[in-house]
Amino acid sequence: MSKINELFTSKINVINVGIELFNNDILAQNASATHLEWSPPGGGKPEIISALNKIDKTELAEKIEAANRLAVEKIVNSQPVLIGFDQAINVVPGMTKKTILHAGPPITWENMNGPMKGAVMGAIIFEGLAKDLEEAAEVAASGEIVFSPCHEHNAVGSMAGVTSASMFVHIVENKTYGNRAFTNLSEQMAKVLRMGANDDSVIDRLVWMRDVLGPILRDAMKLNKEGIDLRLMLAQALHMGDECHNRNNAGTALLIQALTPYILETDYPVEQKREVFDFVASSEYFSGPTWMACCKCALDAAHGIEHSTVVTTMARNGVEFGVRISGMAGNTWFTGPAQQVIGPMFAGYKPEDSGLDIGDSAITETYGIGGFAMATAPAIVALVGGTVDEAIGYSRQMKEITTTENQNITIPLLNFMGIATGIDIRKVIQTGILPIINTAIAHKDAGIGMIGAGITHPPMEAFEKALITISEKWA
Repeated sequence: MSKINELFTSKINVINVGIELFNNDILAQNASATHLEWSPPGGGKPEIISALNKIDKTELAEKIEAANRLAVEKIVNSQPVLIGFDQAINVVPGMTKKTILHAGPPITWENMNGPMKGAVMGAIIFEGLAKDLEEAAEVAASGEIVFSPCHEHNAVGSMAGVTSASMFVHIVENKTYGNRAFTNLSEQMAKVLRMGANDDSVIDRLVWMRDVLGPILRDAMKLNKEGIDLRLMLAQALHMGDECHNRNNAGTALLIQALTPYILETDYPVEQKREVFDFVASSEYFSGPTWMACCKCALDAAHGIEHSTVVTTMARNGVEFGVRISGMAGNTWFTGPAQQVIGPMFAGYKPEDSGLDIGDSAITETYGIGGFAMATAPAIVALVGGTVDEAIGYSRQMKEITTTENQNITIPLLNFMGIATGIDIRKVIQTGILPIINTAIAHKDAGIGMIGAGITHPPMEAFEKALITISEKWA
């Protein structure tokens, strides 16, 4: 029998490339098939393929590779250290008494979504610029308030990200490169300003944080002359079961352990110190903003490297998702529509109640933790949905769109693989794999707060815009 005739009598094993429908048809006919997920680079869009070809020219490609090596070297070698706390007006560049920082790319008051408007109104009341929500809305719309992205002030903010003059912030210094980053303190996980809530309980908590928590933390850190090595603490927290975006049990325990001796040494009344410890014990999220400032500090050191296609910012304002890349110095944003967050909802809420993706906390994924490190925190799936296998898979998959592994921070379950670091917009577009982000879900309306948590991705449009721009600028 000829080899050709043998094909008709032997069992066929087909390798199917691309469309999964063909694979399903083969399996339905009792044949064996191996499906290879594949799609053309850039989704087959001619303008994207053209842009990829332009930057793939040998000389430019070599410049990009060299720039990316330098960018990730700076990210990996950065040593963010918590050196203090103070009010934003005293330390955040460009902050004024009528400046309100927000999460994500630039946005105006009239275009803000419900949670961000709610947070802005609450901040205006907290700052004494209005007596109630009605007046706060008028002040916000009057033009008196300067709205600006946290990221354009060396800062980051959770969810709505709203930061005003008298709020206390972390001060994190990069001991390797000298730059600083800032983020406000956690309000914990109750009805909170960052989720758009703004009733009397929210304002009262902010006042207590300004008058008690902030000053105690500030004066405690003045007694700590060496500061707190956040990179080392972050590595420890991941080894203890956190991913340090939405699971912070270990990180909070480590942080308050480091702060406690100095808190005890301050001259504040025992009752107030007890309030601080009770507050920290009320939620494991206390260290969440700390890791955001840590990641921001490292990524800012890599921003502004000519020809680098490494992503240094991913941030969302509830309307748009914005990215910045290292090779475009300053505040050049590439945006696309904010996405829905898919995950478990709290009792009584439905997906249609949720606002779109919001917050600067994706700075953690930009660095390589959070969704990128879910293999360190299998328990996170109880909050954001999915399975443990999927969580592990995300950490492996993110290697396909990044430049290196950061061996300072490792994942024990994956044979101590370093976290995937240095998102490359070229790889995102070539593979079609989008960065994974785990995040909280805020109600779409102001005044309600958190109603769930889940998984989301950036819009591919933001990366495509960045690619087209650099291809025209550099090629």
